Formats: sequence, C-alpha cells, structure tokens
Amino acid sequence: MIMLVDCSSCRTPLQLPTGAQKIRCAVCNAVTLIASSRSLPPPPQSSSSSHHHAPPSPYSHATPPGPPPSVHGRKRAVICAVSYKRSRHELKGCINDAKCMKYLLVNKFSFPEASILMLTEEEVDPYRRPTKQNMRMALFWLVQGCQAGDSLVFHYSGHGSQQRNYTGDEVDGYDETLCPSDFETQGMIVDDEINATIVKPLPTGVKLHAIVDACHSGTVLDLPFLCRMDRNGRYIWEDHRPRSGVWKGTSGGEAISFSGCDDDQTSADTSALSRITSTGAMTYAFIQAIERGHASTYGNMLNAMRSTIRNTDSGVGGGIVTSLISMLLTGGSLGGLRQEPQLTANQTFDVYTKPFAL
Repeated sequence: MIMLVDCSSCRTPLQLPTGAQKIRCAVCNAVTLIASSRSLPPPPQSSSSSHHHAPPSPYSHATPPGPPPSVHGRKRAVICAVSYKRSRHELKGCINDAKCMKYLLVNKFSFPEASILMLTEEEVDPYRRPTKQNMRMALFWLVQGCQAGDSLVFHYSGHGSQQRNYTGDEVDGYDETLCPSDFETQGMIVDDEINATIVKPLPTGVKLHAIVDACHSGTVLDLPFLCRMDRNGRYIWEDHRPRSGVWKGTSGGEAISFSGCDDDQTSADTSALSRITSTGAMTYAFIQAIERGHASTYGNMLNAMRSTIRNTDSGVGGGIVTSLISMLLTGGSLGGLRQEPQLTANQTFDVYTKPFAL
C-alpha cells in the first residue's frame, strides 16, 4: 500500500516511508505527523474465485524503471490530457495532443516509453485518469528523486482558468489554474501548488520543460520571468516576481514553460481549421516547429509557433503520411487565431542564442 501525506504547511503530497511516524517536507521544511496521512487503495488480493485484478499504482517507485542513469542523465515525462467527455466542457483535441506529444518525446528526443506517464480518460487503469488526485501524484512523481543531468517534461492539454489571488503575489491579481476531469467536485489545481510541486524542488543540473495547452496559461507555473515580444518585434523579459517577495524559482535547477496563450487569453483547438483531425492549437504549433526544423533556439521556437498560430496558409499539405505525427499534423497553419504563445522561466537567458533541447 502506498502511504501518502499532505504536508501540513504547503499541502505538497509526500510519500511516507514504511513505518515512519513523521516526514519532513523538502519544499517548505515543515514536519508532518502520520496522523494526517492518507492511503491509496491497494489492488485486491487474488483469489480462486476471481480473475480480475486492479492495476498497480504507477507511483509506487520514485524513479522510472530501466538501467542506471547514463552520462546524459535520465528522461522522464508526464503527459496529461483532459477532454471532459460527456460534459458541457468537452474538448475534442486533447487525446490527440497527448498521443502526438508522446510520439515526439519517444522518437525525436529518445524518452523511454516506460518513463512516460500518460493520464487520459481513455485509460482503464484508475490511477492513470486525469483526476485531481492523480494529477497531483503524477506531478510529485515527475520530480521525485531527480538529480543532476535529468530532463523532465510536463505536458498538459485541457481547460485552464483563473481565480482571485488574495496574497499579493500575482501581478494581475489572479492565480492561474488547471482543471482536472473532476474539477467541478474536487476543485482546480492552482499555480502556487504546481510551482511548489515541480519547480521549487528542482536541484542544480535538472532541467524541466512544461508545455501547457490551456486557456489563461501564461504564468501557470508561477515562474518569475516572462518573455514577451515588444513593439519592435524582439523578445524581452518581464519581471513577474511577486511583490510579496516570495521566491517562485527553483532550488538551483532550470524550469522553462511554453504555454498556449497569455493569462488573459483563451486557447483554441484546430477542429474547425483542419480536415485531418482535431488538436490543440498550441501543441500543434509546438510540434510543427520541431518537425520543420524551426526549433534550434528558444527564440526561433517562439517565432515559429507564433507564425503557425497567427498566419493564414493555403490549407493542409499533401503527401503520403507514415507516422502519427504526420497523420495528425501535416501542413498548414491555424488560420489567424488570436492567441499568443508564451515563454516563462526561472531565470532570464538570451532566447536567440540558447539552444532548445529536451
């Protein structure tokens, strides 16, 4: 049985060692007693009368299976797609986003399939559905035990929203949120928690990329710096460090986030713009930039994504498709959508010279 405890101070989910009576949080250093622990239900015991077994939890190990870390470090990813099926919030392109992103990570960037945790509503495994609890645990799993040389990726496709912030650490007065499949009953995941879970714990030498295809997602990781195009068409960094003085950066690692739009914008999917299938506009543009060789630097990536989303093209390209990426994402731009892809980071850098790599 996996024993979990919410940190009594910052509410970060922690895995409790067997037999331990208390645990210290690596994020805020608070000590939490076992009295506030909770557990995930274990698979039922096998019996001669039943052949059905609940699947084991994917969070039972701190690190993904496989050989010891190579000289280039380990690669690990969480891909989360929420389509809100059979509800008034239903989205069409999220599952395709997840499949395309996994294909990209495995085939372009050599992520081991066993080190990619997929959360979608298609999953039979109850632990791999994009509920609030599963998303929280997946984020915790992503960074648990990470060490210098590791490359981590978090991809989310689904609804995003905002809620009023009363602590003074948001420039616009609103926290950004992600909406799990059960958000109407369990609530949303707020950017403060996302930051505490996958940004603050990152040690020196660890690199995290987040690709968030959702509305109001510009600063959904609460990173201190936002890169925006100025009136001269050059990308410049804006300081978004909270006035409260609370540090929203890492513990020495690197965190970079691509998001679908600014905090006050909404994101679209391509269902009305493509004759092939439906995908999130931001995920489409992100993958297209890489597939077309336009992602040598972060600045080139942003320009390519912006061009794909904003410019009108002649439609879908032709040719025989031989892979999932080609099948879903061949050719064309998105016909002038009014959303601006965003880049945020824990520290500033020259976007025109820094090479992009996952």
